[in-house]
Amino acid sequence: MIGRHLTFNIKQKKMALKIYNSLSGKKEPFQPIVEGEVGMYVCGVTVYDFCHIGHARSAVAFDIIYRYFKHLQKTGTMKKVTFVRNFTDVDDKIIQKAEQENQTCTEISETYIREFNTDMGAIGLLKPDIEPKATEHIPEMIELIQILIEKGHAYQAENDVLFEVNSFPPYGKLSGKSQEDLMAGARVAVDEKKKDPSDFVLWKGSKPGEPEWESPWGMGRPGWHIECSAMGQKYLGECFDIHGGGKDLIFPHHENEIAQSQGATGKEPVKYWLHNGFVDINKEKMSKSLGNFFTMRDVLKEVHPEALRMFLLSSHYRSPIDFSEQSLKEAKIGLEKFFHTLQELHTMKEKQGEGAEQASDDRLDLVLSTKSRFFEAMEDDFNSAAAMGHLFDWLRAVNALIAEKQGLLLSKIEQILEDFQEMSFVLGIFQEDPKQYFEKETKRKLESQSLDRGAIEALIEERKEARKAKDWEKSDAIRDQLLEKSIALEDKPDGTVWKVQ
Repeated sequence: MIGRHLTFNIKQKKMALKIYNSLSGKKEPFQPIVEGEVGMYVCGVTVYDFCHIGHARSAVAFDIIYRYFKHLQKTGTMKKVTFVRNFTDVDDKIIQKAEQENQTCTEISETYIREFNTDMGAIGLLKPDIEPKATEHIPEMIELIQILIEKGHAYQAENDVLFEVNSFPPYGKLSGKSQEDLMAGARVAVDEKKKDPSDFVLWKGSKPGEPEWESPWGMGRPGWHIECSAMGQKYLGECFDIHGGGKDLIFPHHENEIAQSQGATGKEPVKYWLHNGFVDINKEKMSKSLGNFFTMRDVLKEVHPEALRMFLLSSHYRSPIDFSEQSLKEAKIGLEKFFHTLQELHTMKEKQGEGAEQASDDRLDLVLSTKSRFFEAMEDDFNSAAAMGHLFDWLRAVNALIAEKQGLLLSKIEQILEDFQEMSFVLGIFQEDPKQYFEKETKRKLESQSLDRGAIEALIEERKEARKAKDWEKSDAIRDQLLEKSIALEDKPDGTVWKVQ
């Protein structure tokens, strides 16, 4: 297994970051194992279907954390950041989907890896440094299983290999589950081959028609849990800083990972365990069985991708978040307010001349100090909700200053925009040029309502001519006609502007 590098000499800024560790149940100061470096592994998706809102919640939560560490790297606080997120591309669900679609498992998994990248790319996810696939790491899994057998933590039962939970006394330390709880929570089926019902599968003997690989125990395939232990050790070493995933992975998946990894090495595999909260739909848990299941692509047909991302940022990553049409609408409205203000700032920057009068203003002080408060919020267990609250305070103060045309010298505008860009990078929103954002939104709204831009602009030109001729009745009729099509007009000194409501 590949280990971490030795500690190096680097002049570091002191980090104030505190992280809630699921293992200890409390916030802890973040102190990386290797000074100046951070290694993070996040459990990725099983690629057999389109991504849903729950996948987006987890992906955005850990993307923000990755972005935060990338920010520290840019500012010299961190020297190296390594983010690993895997794809589970061999699994019962993939096998079942392949049978249904009359395709190979590889064809199914590759299709949905592409779809994952499309959907997650749309909402601004940065690509991890490493994206390993389970099927490309079978030798590493076999090696790890052999070590577990040699150390008395695993046993062969016919063509399967099982982890013996009773051989690992700390089992349950992450989830807090007692031995009595284990049978009820076990994901794998109980069978007579097991020494104990809570033992779990490391290697499955092959069944007809399933993907299979050679192993010392015969042809077969790995169990679900072993892949993350093997890939985490390969790319981040026997001990690494952060392991993340949804709360539903605490047991049994992450509990089993600890048992496998620590059983093989004798070392605590992960220093900080992070878990994001669930998504509820109108205050009910999202579930296919309840019929309240939304894919990302369905949602993104209705709203700009950054509106979805902004909604997901509105709650702390550990808290549950309630997805509803109203909450998404509020995120969309907030997003547009920011882009309108950014557009105003860019316009002022272009037009601002030298010698403008400088004014002392408490609101300007608030705007210029927002970055400090923003990063204080992020240092408190990546509290994106509090960080967004500071940005909304920023928004109100900036709009007040714009309205009064004071306190925004060119030099201040540049600083404000630079600070905002630094903060927005960490959140992964407001990444587009405002003009491009509004153009894309207009196009999306026109397409969603089957409206023709040319016909709209022709009516606006016709109305312009009517106004010139002082035919106010016709002008008003055209306005009403457009309004019926959800097109709102605003007459300005330099012309008429329109938007889709």
